[in-house]
Amino acid sequence: MLEALKKNPAWKGRRGPVVLLIMDGVGYGKYREGDAVADSRMEHLDAVKARSPQTRLKAHGRSVGLPSDADMGNSEVGHNAMGCGRVFEQGAALVSASIASGAMFQGKAWRELIDNVKKSGGTLHFIGLFSDGNVHSHLDHLKAMIVQAKKEGVRTVRVHTLFDGRDVGETSALEYVDPFEAFLKGLNDGGFDARIASGGGRMWITMDRYGANWPQVERGWKVHVLGEGRQFASAREAVETYRREIPGIIDQDLKEFVIARDGKPVGPIVDGDSVIYFNFRGDRALEITAAFEEDRFDQFDRVRRPRVCYAGMMEYDGDLHVPKRYLVEPPAIDRTMGEYLAASGVRTLAISETQKYGHVTYFFNGNRTGKFDERLETYEEIKSDVVPFEQRPWMKCAEIADRVIEAIGSGQFDFIRLNFPNGDMVGHTGVYQAVICSMEGMDIQIGRIAGAVEAAGGILVITADHGNSDDMYEHDKNGAVLRKDDGTPRAKTSHSLNPVPCVIFDPEYKGEYDAAPGEGSLNAGLGISSIAATCINLLGFVPPPDYDRSVLNMGAAA
Repeated sequence: MLEALKKNPAWKGRRGPVVLLIMDGVGYGKYREGDAVADSRMEHLDAVKARSPQTRLKAHGRSVGLPSDADMGNSEVGHNAMGCGRVFEQGAALVSASIASGAMFQGKAWRELIDNVKKSGGTLHFIGLFSDGNVHSHLDHLKAMIVQAKKEGVRTVRVHTLFDGRDVGETSALEYVDPFEAFLKGLNDGGFDARIASGGGRMWITMDRYGANWPQVERGWKVHVLGEGRQFASAREAVETYRREIPGIIDQDLKEFVIARDGKPVGPIVDGDSVIYFNFRGDRALEITAAFEEDRFDQFDRVRRPRVCYAGMMEYDGDLHVPKRYLVEPPAIDRTMGEYLAASGVRTLAISETQKYGHVTYFFNGNRTGKFDERLETYEEIKSDVVPFEQRPWMKCAEIADRVIEAIGSGQFDFIRLNFPNGDMVGHTGVYQAVICSMEGMDIQIGRIAGAVEAAGGILVITADHGNSDDMYEHDKNGAVLRKDDGTPRAKTSHSLNPVPCVIFDPEYKGEYDAAPGEGSLNAGLGISSIAATCINLLGFVPPPDYDRSVLNMGAAA
């Protein structure tokens, strides 16, 4: 049990709660053209900024524990950093290090997977996001495992590809398929046979999260496991066919396919096989894992559940220990802000809609399911619509704001954290008009929440976990917009490397820190891990000494 945080005797208190508002996927754009945030009328946010000190925070690369500053941030590592107050080495870096050192291949899970298929004569299957986006997975990890499997005497490998178009270019699938097919061809010989067996777009099959769309997982199960689906001779043929038949379709939405020879699927998953789900990020791995592992499963009819040796790349849920077998240990995150606040008697509300509910709970709490103190913590999920985000770009902003405003006025909470998913989820669609709509819809709710905070005498902290909507067009190395054959900009559907805002709206400011409006009075050059110490400051406590520095200039008092 942690000790309570020390109170700051120089803090003069506020009447209302501290509200942490996370605008998911909203940063400061590097390029004027394609910055949907700058192109939106954000009148309420601008009004808050005009009265508030603010700074820009780093939300990518090393600042959130990723291998290099060329790596875009994501919602999972972003919420880890904000909630944990420090930077931990994250999924991609851990996996790369485990492969480089050979630790993965010496571990118990790898040995069980390999020994199983060598004993049964079965197939080693890999399912995962087929790109080098380094947010959910990386193709280099897949290639290294296939090479090692061959070295260890595995004879048959099948790969089930989930096309990206979200963390990489929206129509880049063949840029990965063709080199990968060449890679497999170079390995294949009389004693080793590796092939692509099935696939489809990540937002159409397999990679649902938070129980939002189980039919998506069912479609994946049918093609990966049962070998049921439209048949093609190759992944390239499948991609080209769907692009021809469905003009404008992007990779994340590509329909499911099965690779077949002589009318028979080349790689259904059957008894005696081994299966590796090679995504290292957990949110979009839990549902397909449940389909493989759970005895009592009622989300869809599995038809048959093969007896396989199944493993995930990492442990996707540390509290529930899912999956049962995994290749790489996750970071050990302890002493999170949530745990400290619970130990200090702070009454907390965490709220978002389904798409980001796990981010303000599980990820914010250091990959921990459940609460630290049932008496002090309230978690609320607003159910997301199961429709394409570009069709409902406002998402559930109003419903989230309704509940937050009620909570602010109730006096029942000291700290409220919420996530508006719009900038990220709609940003991933690549539909510029929808993103503008999502930003302006969110802005209305920011105005409502700011008004409630001011009426209650609280403090509003506005920030983001990474950029996305701020960078909606593809640019070349010189900054020029890349265009399609018809002259329209090429949409960018991935996250950006841009900094994100940190705005401190404190209407009843009492002089405890430097609070001149605009950029300059808050500490600069920090990452989003500084949000934890900042919120702890604003709640009247002294942050733990090893937490990353607060953005507040509080002098000797803090």
